[in-house]
Amino acid sequence: MPKDKSRPPLDRPWESGWAPDTTRAPGTRRLWLAGALALATITACVTAVTVLEKESSEPAPEAAEPTTLGSSAPGGLISFATPSKGTGETPGADGDRPSSTPTPSTSASTGADPSPEPEEKAPKPSPSRATSKPPKPPASDGTSIRSVNYPDRYWRVRDGYVRLDQIGSGPEQREDATFERVSGLADSSCYSFTTADGRYLRHRSFVLVEDTDDGSVLFRKDATFCPRPTAPSGAVMLESVNYPGRFLRHRNFQLRLEPYRHDGLYRADSAFRLVAGLD
Repeated sequence: MPKDKSRPPLDRPWESGWAPDTTRAPGTRRLWLAGALALATITACVTAVTVLEKESSEPAPEAAEPTTLGSSAPGGLISFATPSKGTGETPGADGDRPSSTPTPSTSASTGADPSPEPEEKAPKPSPSRATSKPPKPPASDGTSIRSVNYPDRYWRVRDGYVRLDQIGSGPEQREDATFERVSGLADSSCYSFTTADGRYLRHRSFVLVEDTDDGSVLFRKDATFCPRPTAPSGAVMLESVNYPGRFLRHRNFQLRLEPYRHDGLYRADSAFRLVAGLD
């Protein structure tokens, strides 16, 4: 086509078959540059966000700070415990561990007694009770039992009961106040007392009476009494075998079995002497 040939009007290209070249539209290069810049900007933002999130997820190292006593040390000063003097312990790496060689206590009274003291069941009439032996009854055909605080009165069986009576010169009274001491029916180291007709003295309902041996275990225990030395010298207290801590004593001049009491009247009423038989 000649150079001077005029182009058909652009608004009617179909009349001559000519079409405009649209492969290089104006502004295409600038669009490509703007798109590349936007893509680079987005990539940089994503990278920065990823780095920041990674750094924030890592724990920050904590600085070691000395322990302070905020409530006791003024001004936030560091407070160190001062070992007390005279304790005998040397502070070390294992300061919480007690000393391997503890110092024994020099006084037994500083600690509590692990076990309570048992109740005193039997009396201690005299300091020599543990070593002294009860006096032997007189070597005669019979034994009479005389009161210490009423030396003119003796045990005597009257109407089945044993009383503390004054003994006259009559043979019947003297026979009723004379007994035979035999080995204890329930304990051979203790005493049992028999009357002239072969009966035994036993406690029944804690009252001393005369009774016939029925062969039972209860009777043998009721008729057995153990001598305990007491003041004055040569006197004894008679303790029940089956009721330890109860002793024979006279009350209103009647022989009874009563618990021991730490008073002078009880000890005097329960102290007797074994003397030669009156019969």
